[in-house]
Amino acid sequence: SVAVHTRGLDPQIAAAAIEAVRSGPATWDGVTVTQGKEVIELSVVATHKGTAVDQLRTQLSASAVLFIGDDVTDENAFGNLHGPDVGIKIGPGETQAEYRVAEPLEAARALGLLLETRRHWLFGERAVPIERHSMLANGRTVGLVTPEAKITWLCHPKPDSAAIFADLVGGSPAGHFTVSPERGGIPLGQRYRPGTMTVETRWSGLTVTDWLDTPASETTPDGPAVMGGDSTLIRVLSGTARARIEFAPRPEFGQVAVQLQPLDDGLLVLGSNEPIALYSPGVEWEITSDGVYESAKAVVDLRAVGGQVVLEMRFGTQSLEHHRLSIHERQAAAEQPWKDWVSTLRLPSTARDLVVRSALTLRGLCHEPTGSILAAATTSLPEELGGVRNWDYRYCWLRDAALSARSLVDLGSTEEAEGLLRWIDGVVERTGGHPERLHPLYTVDGYELGAEAVIDTLPGYAGSRPVRVGNLANHQLQLDVFGPVADLIAAVADLRGSVRETEWRVLESMVEAVSRRWHEPDHGIWEARLPPRHHIFSKVMCWMTVDRALHVVRQHGGEDRPEWVDLRDRIAANVLEYGWHEHAEAYSVAYGDEDMDASSLWIGLSGLLPGDDPRFLSTVLKIEADLRSGPVVYRYHWDDGLPGREGGFHICTAWLIEAYLRTGRRADAEELFTQMVDTAGPTGLLPEQYDPLAERGLGNHPQAYSHLGLIRCALLLDNMLKQ
Repeated sequence: SVAVHTRGLDPQIAAAAIEAVRSGPATWDGVTVTQGKEVIELSVVATHKGTAVDQLRTQLSASAVLFIGDDVTDENAFGNLHGPDVGIKIGPGETQAEYRVAEPLEAARALGLLLETRRHWLFGERAVPIERHSMLANGRTVGLVTPEAKITWLCHPKPDSAAIFADLVGGSPAGHFTVSPERGGIPLGQRYRPGTMTVETRWSGLTVTDWLDTPASETTPDGPAVMGGDSTLIRVLSGTARARIEFAPRPEFGQVAVQLQPLDDGLLVLGSNEPIALYSPGVEWEITSDGVYESAKAVVDLRAVGGQVVLEMRFGTQSLEHHRLSIHERQAAAEQPWKDWVSTLRLPSTARDLVVRSALTLRGLCHEPTGSILAAATTSLPEELGGVRNWDYRYCWLRDAALSARSLVDLGSTEEAEGLLRWIDGVVERTGGHPERLHPLYTVDGYELGAEAVIDTLPGYAGSRPVRVGNLANHQLQLDVFGPVADLIAAVADLRGSVRETEWRVLESMVEAVSRRWHEPDHGIWEARLPPRHHIFSKVMCWMTVDRALHVVRQHGGEDRPEWVDLRDRIAANVLEYGWHEHAEAYSVAYGDEDMDASSLWIGLSGLLPGDDPRFLSTVLKIEADLRSGPVVYRYHWDDGLPGREGGFHICTAWLIEAYLRTGRRADAEELFTQMVDTAGPTGLLPEQYDPLAERGLGNHPQAYSHLGLIRCALLLDNMLKQ
């Protein structure tokens, strides 16, 4: 084809040229002529822009087309658009295009908008694997840092507050705090300092040391070292290299545009209702803007400044005063409580280092001001990459928290359990004498969650949408939550040798709730958004509630409670009779359902059935056959009403390991435990799930369930070795 353009020519010359074409080649046989605006097109194939677009669509397997044009010949393309296609006409005149812009510059702006939108929506194709993130914690909030020293997640003032850095689920526009060598390169490694929550990321010539500080370690004998504030993120850069820094705070998940004001010793973050200051003496910042957000960038020559730069992100204050304590003293003060706590633990020889890291992770998920314990540090990390199974786990589930605290009690620490039980006592008190009305989960402060919502502007981790805040499971009926709480009270009482008044109140409330509602169907441990069923796990946990309460009464000075004995025995008879499925030859997910569920292993793990009972042995074999895949155990394969799939759950793997031990399969337990711990990230952290095919972690991270499961299995294996 040939196109003869006459734009910009003298009108007489243009007219002569067009006439020559019309009277010449345009008259030849087989030549198709298309007249446009200051252009005439000749082709020997009968085609136009519309058919060309269709051919390109087919060749590229495009799901949608954007066509922008200003000429008459472009109407053929506009006319062929359909479905999600978008046509944009430039300039005046009749058109079949759905949209119009006035001039080419506006078309360029439209393309820029498209580019930015696609960057947001396609973010995450090369996302850092979930399990490779390390957690920072100070008892007040938590943060995540990538293996390349990028702070990619941090909420403030509490872990269930809005994020200031949400790069993890929103990319750079959602906020990050990045440090790297100017020359680039992959780090030599990343590690926790032993017995602490301090993370070191190392390159040749550059080490970045990160920790979350608290006001407790920011005081001197003369009083507060820094006026005001609460948590502080401290980043120490040391070495001889030139380091590149980018500071991009984005409060409210990137929904609030802030301004950065450079001052002598740092920056002030302005425009948010949360005062924030970045103390960074000696750093010369360049403030840049993309038209919406401001970022601060700098390059520092560590050799020229004495080998060290300190960056302090101070929350709740705009103070840029110099701290009276040296950074080394502050680091020691922040780390010592973690080390002291670890020194009190009764640690197994089996996987000792991983148990220490798991214990520290669980303690890091504890919210010290209230006593609540998070289920996980994050929201919306996907159970399937690109899928919709993305939930907010930054809250305190009674079940998860009690199991977490119980694992720490098993290691010899009761502080976390006592704090949690006080928190639960307050939550029960707010039910007004109706503990059976307890919700499955609460905010870290112990109050009911707001409505579940979606942040549409965030693309999600690896493009996995939606990003959710809140959790609709808050309104479900989950009758299993009482069992782990009663079991925790029994474990604390046995270790301490006594029961406190608040714990008695909680225990009696749990039994009272069970007595009123154990016979009802519920939504179950996995919170499927389906109608309630008589779940085996829920019935077993109701039995365990009363069984552990009787243990406490008998061991710690109370009189026996015949009505509790009767209640326990009635629940046991009911679940043993109706929970057994003849065709499956196992205890299944719910009464009358043949589908298997890993949680039904608790028919034996709870002590309701002994380890050598043929019904428990058969259930273990059935779950192994149906739900185990290599190093993981899936929760279930039944239809839960949601699209997509998920990975194997580490907590379910831990349950099967324990079931192997209870049924005499020690070698199988040791093998599966080794496989499970091999899936941990380089710093020893575990998310909720693992995909054995893609060989990567899935779900929120780090997950309390996963780490308490690791601790429990290591202790059980260690006890077996000693026998």
